[in-house]
Formats: sequence, C-alpha cells, structure tokens
Amino acid sequence: MSFASGSSRWPDVWLAATARGISSCGNFLVTSALTLALQSAGAGGLAVSGLLLAATLPLVALAPLTGRLADRVDSRVLLTVAGIGQGATCLALAYAPEPALVITLVALLATGLAVTQPVISALVPAMVRPEDLPRAGALNQTAGTLGALAGPALAGLLVGQFGTRVPLLLGALSYLSLVAAGLLVRTRRGGRRVTAGTAAAVAPPWRFRRDPLLTVMVGSVAAVIGAVGAVNVIEVFFIRETLGSSATVYGLVTGSWTLGVVLGAWLFARVARRLADDGALLGAGLVLLGGCCLAVLVSAAVPSAWLLVPIWLLGGVGNGGDNVFNNLLLARRVPEAARGRAFAVFGAAAQGAAMGGYLVGGLLLEVAGPRALIAGCGVAGLLVVVALLGPVRRAVRAERAVVPAEAVAAEPV
Repeated sequence: MSFASGSSRWPDVWLAATARGISSCGNFLVTSALTLALQSAGAGGLAVSGLLLAATLPLVALAPLTGRLADRVDSRVLLTVAGIGQGATCLALAYAPEPALVITLVALLATGLAVTQPVISALVPAMVRPEDLPRAGALNQTAGTLGALAGPALAGLLVGQFGTRVPLLLGALSYLSLVAAGLLVRTRRGGRRVTAGTAAAVAPPWRFRRDPLLTVMVGSVAAVIGAVGAVNVIEVFFIRETLGSSATVYGLVTGSWTLGVVLGAWLFARVARRLADDGALLGAGLVLLGGCCLAVLVSAAVPSAWLLVPIWLLGGVGNGGDNVFNNLLLARRVPEAARGRAFAVFGAAAQGAAMGGYLVGGLLLEVAGPRALIAGCGVAGLLVVVALLGPVRRAVRAERAVVPAEAVAAEPV
C-alpha cells in the first residue's frame, strides 16, 4: 500500500502534526467565538445551526474535488496556498460588519479546510513504515485534538474579556502554521511525484463501494454522527441556560470530550498495532461508538455542568479510539495514489451527517428543552449502533471468507 521506504521520517510527522494542531486550534477558536457571540446576542438554535452548517457544507460539497486535488497537485503548493487563503479570510472575518458576510466568510474558511484535511491525512502514511502508522496517526490526531481542546476554552476566555475580534485575529495567525508546514515538510505527494507505477495502481480507479468493509465503516460512522450530531448545537444552550454556567465553563466543559479523544488515541494506538485483522478493527470501532452514545445519554441527567467533565471524558476516549481504528483501516486498504480521495470522502460522509444533526438540533430547540434533546440524541445513537450490528457482522464474515481464499490461491501447486 506504499508506505515510507527505509526508516520513518519522524521530523516530518512532527511538523505535520504541529501544523494540524495549531490550525485546528484556530478553526475551533473561530467557530466557538462566533457561536458564543450569537448565543450572547440572544440568537436561537437556528442561528447557531446556520453558522455550523456554513462551517461544514464546503467539506461535504467539495470532497470530490478536494480529494482529487490532494492526489494530483503538489502537497506543498496546496498547504501553502490554502494556509495563506485561510489566514486572509479569517482576517476579513474579524472586521465583517454584517451577519450575511460573516456566514459567507465562514464558508470560505471551511473551503480551505476541505483542502488541507485530506492533504495532511494522506501525507502521514507516506512518512512512516506500516508498523509505525498507529503511533504516527495517534500523534497527528493528538495534535488536532489538542487544538480542538484549546480552541473552545481559549474562545470562552477571550470572548468574555475582549469580545470576538481578538480571537478571530489569533485565528488568522494560526493558519500560517500550514504555510510553514508546506515549506518545511520534506515528504510530498501529488504533482510530478506521481510515477508510472503509481498511475497504474489507480487503473481502474479505486472506489469505496468495491471494498465492503470500508463501505460499512464509513456508513457506520456517518449514521452514528447523524443520530447524535444535534448535540453540537444543543450543548451551548444546555450548559449555559439549563445548567446556568458561564462562557468560560462552557469552553472548559466542552474541552473535556476533546481531552478524552487525546487519551483514547494513545490508548487504542497500542491496541491497533496488535490487531492485524481488519474485521476486528471494524467491530471494535462499533463498540467504541456505542460507548460514545452512552456517554451522551448519561450526560442528560447531570444537575451541574462540572459533572459533565468525567462523563464526556470517557465518551471522548471512545471517540479517539474509533478515530485511530478508522484511519488505520483507510491507510491499510486504500492504494497510496487514492488516499487523498479516500480521506476526503470519509470526511465528507462524517461532516454531511453532522450537518443533518446541526439542522435537526436547531429545529428541535424551537419545540423542546435542551435536556430532553440531549437524552433523545443518546437514545437515537444507541439504537443506530444496535441496528448496525448486522451489517458489520456480515461485512466481517465476508472479509474473513475472502482472506483464506486468497491465501489458498497464492499457494504453489
């Protein structure tokens, strides 16, 4: 599957992870600052869901284009141009006077993210040997998660003290890390590095539907996210209004799930190295998704925002482990020349499901209270996980039936 030849390039892994962490912090800083500004101004759930939809729609709509860009255009060019574009867009966002212009700029900012996400995700497997991929993937995920952890907490502190302009300006600076990574990372994909052998590897073109195991994996993740995704809209009203907490507490509490993702990434990276069976990775990922949904359900019963911290921490651990398993499955089973498209499609499926959750969350907040909706999301997620047991079991059985057949065919007569 074309991993790095020779020794793993750990300096490149660290550079890519650092860039992802800083830019991820900027993404969440901007989104959280604008969400808090809307809520503080008295905006309802539909306004918050509209903002989140603008930040997500480009990731879904542009996935076919950005995936091909990640595979065919020099990764250095993509990271540099996208980083400069995102920084300029965020700078304009800090001075945007009208809500319509803010929504437009948020969508433009997400367009840059739709480019950089598959580029970095596809670069990491090319930097390391196969046996080092779980560790490299966990490091990359940890950096992005730490950025996602710091962003909301920093937004809560800065919005409370300075308003929205200061966090938006800091967000603009954060995207320069992508420019630095584009110039400093030695591992490159796309462009002239597509050799004749690599071109042959994608003829005929690789498709998700030709791999039932990956198809079920992507469908499972999307289905669970769609069931519980409304929580991302509801949580700000649940924490701030139902539980009566401040903007700072909101940032710290939401960061507890993200911290759990970091812990889960490193905990399950060790497990992933021992699981050579792709079917076992898929099954274990579904169990972890069930744990995430259970955490959401239990959180609906808390009387204080601080009690959410241990519950969401455990939910985040399951989330982080599932991310490691999914990324490892993609890297193992997708040809190197198609990884940009694969990661873009996977991201689009997850973000598309999240968009549905954002829209449903905004609508439901008009007719029901946050606590009841949080509980409903947890129940819906668990029901989806139970419904997915059959498709996952069939995909794993089919995978294990194919492997022995291939082994028999490969034996000399």
